[in-house]
Amino acid sequence: MRQMGRMGYMGRMGRIGRVHRTACAATLVGIALATSVLPGHAQRRDPFDVEARQYLGTPQSEAAVQKGLNFLASRVQPDGHWNSSHYNADAAVTGLAVLAFLSAGHQPGRGRYGTFLNRATDWLADSTQRSGLIFRGGSAGPPMYGHGFATLALAELYGMSRRADLRTKLEDAVRLIGQTQNAEGGWRYQPQAADADLSVTVVQVLALRAAANAGIKVPAETIRKAVGYLKRCQNNSDGGFSYQTNQRSSGPARTGAAVLCLHLTGDADSKECKNGITYLLQHPITKYEWAYREHYFYALYYCTQAFYQVGGKPWTEWYRVIRERLIATQEKDGHWRDNPGDEYATAMAVLCLQVPAGLLPIYQRL
Repeated sequence: MRQMGRMGYMGRMGRIGRVHRTACAATLVGIALATSVLPGHAQRRDPFDVEARQYLGTPQSEAAVQKGLNFLASRVQPDGHWNSSHYNADAAVTGLAVLAFLSAGHQPGRGRYGTFLNRATDWLADSTQRSGLIFRGGSAGPPMYGHGFATLALAELYGMSRRADLRTKLEDAVRLIGQTQNAEGGWRYQPQAADADLSVTVVQVLALRAAANAGIKVPAETIRKAVGYLKRCQNNSDGGFSYQTNQRSSGPARTGAAVLCLHLTGDADSKECKNGITYLLQHPITKYEWAYREHYFYALYYCTQAFYQVGGKPWTEWYRVIRERLIATQEKDGHWRDNPGDEYATAMAVLCLQVPAGLLPIYQRL
C-alpha cells in the first residue's frame, strides 16, 4: 500500500526556536522544503521567493500576537493544559493553544514559554489512551474532534523534538484515525466507524497530513477515501460544501475547511476545489458577515489557511481584512471572545495572524 512519507520536517523546523517573530520573513530563507510524495504534488516553491515576499504581518499584528500569547500563558493550568469556558481539560483546546505558541516560533524547553510548553507536551502525550485516542474523560468536547487537533499538535511537536515517546503516541493516534474511518470515508464525534461529517473529517485529514510531514507513515488509501467523502459534500448548485453528504446547505466555514484539505492532499486542480474557491470569492466576509458568524473563529481559521494556499490577490485581500478585524477586536488583556471560550478564541486568532509567517510545516504553501 502506498504511504504518505516524510517531507524533510527537521530541515523546515530546525531553526524555529532561534528566531523572533519580527524576523520571520528572513527566517523563511533557511527553512528547507522537500517534495511531497502525495500524488499530484510538484516540488514545493522556494519559501524566500513565495512566503517571505508575501508576509503581510505588521507591527500591530505582531503586537497582537504577543499579547494573545501572554494571555494564553496566564491561563495555562499547572499540569500544562488549558480550559476554555465549559471545555475542561479538553484535548482540542490544549492542542490549539500549543499550536499557537509553535506558530510564533516558540518551542518546548526553550525561551520564556519553554517550561510550560514542556508540561503541555507531556499532558498531550499522557492523554493518549491505549486505543490511541487522545482524550481526557472530563472534557466537554466530542472525542474525535479533540483527537484531531491534539494529534495535529503532537505531530508538530514530534517533528521538532524527535522525542521517541512522542513518536509512539503519534503512531497510535494515527492508527486510531485509520481504524475509525467509516465506509463513506469520513469521521464523526465518537471513535468508531459509524457516521461522518465534514468538520470532524477535515481535522483528521489535517492531523494525518501533519503526521506525514513528521515522518509517520499514513496509508494513501485512508486519504483517498477521505478526499472522496469531502468531495461528495459539495453542492453542485453553488460550489459550497455541506456538513454531511445528505445535506445541501453551503457555508464559508465548511467550504474553507474543504478547500484547505483538497490543497493539502494534492487535489488543488480538482473541479471541487476550484468551485469551492469560487464560492468563497463570491461570499466575502465584508459582504456576507452573517454567514461567518455562527462559528466565527472556526471560519477564520480554515478560510485564512485556504486562501493562503490559493495565494495571489484572493489571499492578500482576505488576510488584510482579517488582520485588521482581529487587531480591532482584541481585548486589552490580549484575549479574543467566542462562545467556546476566550482561550479557544485567542488560540485561533493567533493561528490566523501567524499563517503568513509559515513557521509551522502544516501552514507552508504547497
